[in-house]
Amino acid sequence: MQNQNRKVFDNLVSRTKIYIVIILLLLIFICIKEPNLIIPSILIFAFIVGYAYFANNKRKSEISETLQDLTLTVDSTAKSSLINSPFPLVILETDGNIVWKSSKFVSEFQHVQINNYIDDLLYEIKEELEQEENKKNKTIEKQIQIDKKIYKIIINFVNSKNKDRKSKKQYMMVIYFIDETEKHQLEEEYENSKSCVGLIMVDNYEETMQLLENEQVVESRAEIDKYIYDWINKWDGILVKSERDRYVCFFEQRHLEEIKEEKFSILDQIKEINLKSKAQLTLSIAVSNEGDTQKEKYKSAQAAMDIVLGRGGDQAVVRENDIYKFFGGRAQEVEKRTKVKARVVAHALENLIKESSKVMIMGHTNPDIDAMGSALGIYRLVKSLNKNGYIITSEFSSALESFKEYLNKEEEYEDVLISKEVALENIDEDTLLIVVDTHKRNFVESEEILNKCEKIVVIDHHRRSADFIENATLLFQEVYASSAAELITELLQYAEVNVDLKTIEAESLYAGIMMDTKNFTFKTGVRTFEAAAYLRRCGVDIIRVKKWFQSDLESFNKIADIVKDAEIVNDTIAISEYRVKEKDASITCAKAADELLTISDITASFVLGYIGDRVCISGRSIGDVNVQVILEKLGGGGHITVAGAQVEGMPIEEVKQELITRIDEYFAEIAN
Repeated sequence: MQNQNRKVFDNLVSRTKIYIVIILLLLIFICIKEPNLIIPSILIFAFIVGYAYFANNKRKSEISETLQDLTLTVDSTAKSSLINSPFPLVILETDGNIVWKSSKFVSEFQHVQINNYIDDLLYEIKEELEQEENKKNKTIEKQIQIDKKIYKIIINFVNSKNKDRKSKKQYMMVIYFIDETEKHQLEEEYENSKSCVGLIMVDNYEETMQLLENEQVVESRAEIDKYIYDWINKWDGILVKSERDRYVCFFEQRHLEEIKEEKFSILDQIKEINLKSKAQLTLSIAVSNEGDTQKEKYKSAQAAMDIVLGRGGDQAVVRENDIYKFFGGRAQEVEKRTKVKARVVAHALENLIKESSKVMIMGHTNPDIDAMGSALGIYRLVKSLNKNGYIITSEFSSALESFKEYLNKEEEYEDVLISKEVALENIDEDTLLIVVDTHKRNFVESEEILNKCEKIVVIDHHRRSADFIENATLLFQEVYASSAAELITELLQYAEVNVDLKTIEAESLYAGIMMDTKNFTFKTGVRTFEAAAYLRRCGVDIIRVKKWFQSDLESFNKIADIVKDAEIVNDTIAISEYRVKEKDASITCAKAADELLTISDITASFVLGYIGDRVCISGRSIGDVNVQVILEKLGGGGHITVAGAQVEGMPIEEVKQELITRIDEYFAEIAN
């Protein structure tokens, strides 16, 4: 206040001095003209100076009193606001020493060790406290939970008075505690009250009901409805039966975490229904909370259901924030009797080929005989429709050397097998791309080709993963099938055009089926043998195909060493390693995993090896253990009995420990 008084008074004195100087100059000028007026001029000037001094002192006193009253009023209001603040307020030094706290602060935190929370807060804003610029210009806002309440913290820095001007500026902090507990409770209640949309489908409903007598069908339908309705009622949901085997349900978001924790118990409960047949009922469930409207959530659930069905059913998926989380999926895929879909897809595929200028055929990276056989089968269909077809492939692995030698004898394929660079140069808007034996975007021979083509067909037999090709014009994905070669063989049989397979094409398709079924041991159904019989009629030489899979003595010894070093975990799981870094390490690991399954009491096997800087895992099972679910947690996928994964950035020892952890989790989930 004294500084303010001084400033106002100095301004007043400065103006008065100017006036006195002007008057003095005028009087001097008059005295020069009229010397006899010198004495009167001196008296007048003395009077003016005296009056100015008296007037300035009086004015100074009036200004000082006015400013004093105003300052006292403002100070009183500010102090009253601080003392009677409706929310807790504390002033402290930057070292945490409390200078002053409001009465509301004292009453609010009287039962809480507030100093501990303040110390934690100061530690969080340590950087801001050390930076001078932040103290000058920055207001810090934080959120903190104290006891059961949530507070918004606002921190303002205030420059404290320091008599020693040469020393560094000192700052204090004014911290406001604004209680936002009710706001957060309302937000949480709003989020919890949002609806989730779920789709429920009974897997293979038609095929199962056909095995029952008429009176048993009615009884089974009623029992299925009861189980599903009871499960939804448990979560205060609403269930609408849209078709005989399909349901739509709605429940609040608050129940979703509980449903996930109990791992969709309805998946196991439905299997308790005792059908008077050998069939077992399973469910496919898709739940989504994505979207602002019920329609958007329903569409999101439909997309999730496509993934569940693509993975073989008997499982549930929850889609949140574009992330899929899977539950269940431990039952074997059930072969579909009807071949209607194969006929429909064959007809649609023919039309797409006819409408295209050329057809590019592509499998997965490091293609195996199933991918190559499927590609050759599709190529023959394309040629039968008088269109140009090309197979995009990189160099063959050593496991396909015998097949490659046989294929090189066929002159027709010299210009058919092309590199991805050549393919990219020849793609136009009317080019059709057919992807076989994979549906994963990051696993195709060339993702660049995939992005460049507008018309895409996907034909695959693997369980659907989250990284699938979304923009496919036509999708034929049947997880019950033993191999992609089996699916291609069915399409060739039901094509309207007559497809005359060459021997090499028929044999490569047969080899694909034989390899993926491990000589017709795993995942073989009636349709598998029907496809094999059709190929056999096309002139397959089984002995020649068998020779393609023969191993030399060196390879056999490698596999024997891997089997010898196997470690048994969880009583029946075999794990081994192949530490030699070579081009075909993945093939060696796969063969070793197959060989481990021939040992009694081994229900599943995993073999780890190197592919460059990555660690690959080959998983095999006789069906009691779902190796796909285990390896999916390591970024892989596949089938219940055959799966694989590749892990980057971890040594093989860490990957092995991670694998054992995932195996333990799998058995813990089953036990629960």
